[in-house]
Amino acid sequence: MDPYTPRTRPGGRKKNLGLSAKEYTKITGTIASVRRNRQLSDDIYEDPDVRMHSSRESRGKSHEPSFIAETSFVRAPLNSRVGASASIPKTKGKAKEDVLDNLPVDIQEALILEDLLYVLMGIEGTYISHHPEYSPEDDDPLKGIRFVVSSPLDSSLRDLTERIVPLGTYYTAISSFVESRSHLDFGLVNHALCAAIRDMLKDYQTLLSQLEHAFNTSPQFSLQKLWFYVHPTVHTLSLIYQLILELATTDDDDASSSSSSSESDPEQAARDEALGLGGAKLKAVLSDMKKSTSDAPINVKGGEVLTVIYERMQTMSGDPTAVKVYGTLLTAAGVPYVEMLRVWTTTGRLEDPYEELCVKESKFISKGILEVDYTDEYWERRYTLRDGSTLSSKRQHTGVPPPRTVGGRLPGGACIPPLLEGWKHKFLLAGKYLNVIRECGIEVQADQKDLTKKSLSMEDEKLYKFIEDAYTHANRTLLRLLLQDQQLIPRLRSLKRYFFLASSSFLTHLLDLAHTELKKPAKGVSIVKLQSLLDLALTGEDAAFREDVRVSIASSGLYDWLLKVISVSGVIGGEEGEGVPDEEAKKDRDREKDDKKPMLAIDALTLDYNVKFPLSLVISRKTILRYQLLFRFLLHLKHVEQSLASMWIEQKTTPWRRPVHNHPEFEQWRLRVALLRARMLAFVQQILAFTTFEVLEPNWRALEAKLAKVTTVDQLLRDHVDFLDTCLKECMLTSAKLLRAYSRMIVTCSTFALYTSSFTKSANQALAAAESGDGDQAMNKRWEFLKKFESNFNHWFKFHLDCVQYYASSENVSLLPLVVRLSSIKAMS
Repeated sequence: MDPYTPRTRPGGRKKNLGLSAKEYTKITGTIASVRRNRQLSDDIYEDPDVRMHSSRESRGKSHEPSFIAETSFVRAPLNSRVGASASIPKTKGKAKEDVLDNLPVDIQEALILEDLLYVLMGIEGTYISHHPEYSPEDDDPLKGIRFVVSSPLDSSLRDLTERIVPLGTYYTAISSFVESRSHLDFGLVNHALCAAIRDMLKDYQTLLSQLEHAFNTSPQFSLQKLWFYVHPTVHTLSLIYQLILELATTDDDDASSSSSSSESDPEQAARDEALGLGGAKLKAVLSDMKKSTSDAPINVKGGEVLTVIYERMQTMSGDPTAVKVYGTLLTAAGVPYVEMLRVWTTTGRLEDPYEELCVKESKFISKGILEVDYTDEYWERRYTLRDGSTLSSKRQHTGVPPPRTVGGRLPGGACIPPLLEGWKHKFLLAGKYLNVIRECGIEVQADQKDLTKKSLSMEDEKLYKFIEDAYTHANRTLLRLLLQDQQLIPRLRSLKRYFFLASSSFLTHLLDLAHTELKKPAKGVSIVKLQSLLDLALTGEDAAFREDVRVSIASSGLYDWLLKVISVSGVIGGEEGEGVPDEEAKKDRDREKDDKKPMLAIDALTLDYNVKFPLSLVISRKTILRYQLLFRFLLHLKHVEQSLASMWIEQKTTPWRRPVHNHPEFEQWRLRVALLRARMLAFVQQILAFTTFEVLEPNWRALEAKLAKVTTVDQLLRDHVDFLDTCLKECMLTSAKLLRAYSRMIVTCSTFALYTSSFTKSANQALAAAESGDGDQAMNKRWEFLKKFESNFNHWFKFHLDCVQYYASSENVSLLPLVVRLSSIKAMS
């Protein structure tokens, strides 16, 4: 068992035994009123002679025969009163006043001194009794027992006595707090706090034994001396009493609010009966469901206890005694908290059985989720802070408990001690980094041997240096694991090679090998065959990690998918106000329904990449999705470029090169077809050159430079994602207007390339008509068909160029080189 966890004590403070709060209050109130009436009748009918007989002189002659020979028992400070109270009734009512009225001041002082020694231990005296309104069964024991002094006492003695009497209240309240908060449910911090308070009470009890010895042996011992000795203790116990009142009040308020919300509603019960939900078994099942789903009140424990102590110490910083007492309690209560923090930051293990630490673990999220996780849930939500805060101020995790009061502190472990508020993200990340290493099966060795041997406390500057060193050590260890042992940089270079087509000879080879397969509909293509063709294309390549590259078929087209995402979220990456307008989106959807055709395999082809943990933290599904978007964008450009190049080869044949002087209109038509093909090919090549040389390559060089100087794992993850987001933005894949214009351009170019054989057939027909001399009747149709392509291309090219110029001058200056490149194509028109 933990050293801060005492043995469990049976029973609790109060149990209502299944009664509702209203019934319990009514019954206890009735019992209290009956008890008060009985005590009043006893005072009225008690015989004065009997009361006088029970004076202090008669108490000295004990009627207990079994204890006469036991000198140690008779001389014990408390047992004499136990025996007297058991054999002879107490003096009550008006008889007390008569006794004190008839006694001189020095006798009164002696009687009150003896009573005070009992009251300081929480035992009712003869002339200092319980408050008339006090009831042991009804009053909260955490508020202590209230005592009152008999009224006929001399005024000077009464003044000093009333100053000392609160010590009995403080002692009983503190003892009840220590007993109640020692249960397991209140956690290790409360246990350590109770242990520290118990040590202080031992000093108090030692003082009482010394005072009693002085009372029994020294004739000069007086009430004034008693006050002189206990005066410092009164202030010390009052400080502890105020602290436990605040802790108990916070706990009771939370419990009362939860109990009031769970009270039964008669109307609801009637409705349940009408619906047939009134059975006992069904009620039990429903109540269990409510208990499991409702939020149980959170005890004041963990970081909240430390926060309350620290805030009280700061509030009373002008009182040296308060600073010393609360500082001692804060140091003692913080020992288990600091120990949990030390284990977390040095080994990556979260040992928090009572949910007191500010770090929370979501055990249902394991590293296996990385294979299908597109939101980085493992890294973001496996280990989080209980207060929901993240390094990004815009985001906050869910599952944060509501504060105690509106705008107040969070309950339990969600409340981070103010001393650690500025360090919370560092020790969270330190433990997360080491936990990743442990998940890899590597035993974590603590680097701070000297610091761990020394005791750390909440107010010690060494604690902050320890957290900083642990954070640096965890960063360095995980970075070494990723960059050296797991070869992160070569992995990223292989991703650049395959997805960014840094060496695209394999892609050209793959497109040639899978030419017939890629013409099939996406749903009917054989992924196994494509995978074997990819392996064959990579066989001659000197490429690392090629066994991790896989062929995949997307379920939707690239541009349609991107437009849907942008229409929902506005933009991928952060440009605002660029979502597709509702009317345009509706028109696009209607047009898609009318022109819906099965998607070809070439439009759905993409690559996938398999990585193992812990590299999957950096190359996660979230980042691989970005790589796939860029790959499909480049693949379409390459495919359209290859199709237009094939069309150029086709147009070098005889029907396109043979002069026809007697048919000048046909020669003009052939020239216009070749010019349109050249403009389309120039457009595609300029976009491809801009993407590779102006976007991907410079950004990759910048990423390599950052990775060479990276110091933290989070910075590594952030730089990698920022690199991909920048590439997507500069490739015009995050703007709705640019994406719509570009997609229309690519569709126009690819469609034009599909009509290569049709144009060649028309050219042969025109040559045959020119040779026969009968006249070419279909020339008008040829011109009409060609002009449709020209008008479509010219319209979307102008629209696209205008959009690029606008964004280059306003938001994305990286598009300026593309403006220059596209302007040269415009001059050809």
